[in-house]
Amino acid sequence: MKRQFTNAMGLLVVALIAFGCAHEPSNQGWVTLIDGNSGMENWNATGSNANWRAEDGAIQADKSTGKGSSVLVSKKSFKDFELYAEFWAGEDTNSGIYLRVMNPTDVSTSTGAYEVQIWDKNPNPQYSTGSLVNVAAVNPIYKAGGRWNTYEITAKGAQITVKLNGVVTVNAQDGRFPEGRVGIQYNGGPIKIRKLRVREL
Repeated sequence: MKRQFTNAMGLLVVALIAFGCAHEPSNQGWVTLIDGNSGMENWNATGSNANWRAEDGAIQADKSTGKGSSVLVSKKSFKDFELYAEFWAGEDTNSGIYLRVMNPTDVSTSTGAYEVQIWDKNPNPQYSTGSLVNVAAVNPIYKAGGRWNTYEITAKGAQITVKLNGVVTVNAQDGRFPEGRVGIQYNGGPIKIRKLRVREL
């Protein structure tokens, strides 16, 4: 009887441990790069001189001097990861989130990076909001302007998946850029990011 009681207690302890592990916080392992007004110290600005700033609960920009785009580039590099972002863009905004930026001082898809597009009015609609520029087109066309949206992006090896507001917009295979920084582009029109977190896989 004593042995049965000991065995039962052992099983109870194992069950309690398993139950506890199953309810660990869902944010375990996430690195927060932007949280409201916090996070500018996690980035370096490159390109044209945009007015990146922390204001009204978000990191944002809405004008620049000089030609071309301005990009906030993370100080940390990532290989395989999940990324979660909450963003607001104007209807005419041309922006995007860069993945695996190879050259942090010269950021574009031509110099080695993937860009998850934020641009509702791209003259080339297949690479409008929700697309992976020059890699995976969107169909149907999605609109994000004038409201808060979420991006959930997974990059694991050559597989890149993008979700806009919980809907998969592209699922692509492209292994050209295996590791690099995260970037946030300003290229005209207001862009605001109030949350951006990354979890390495």
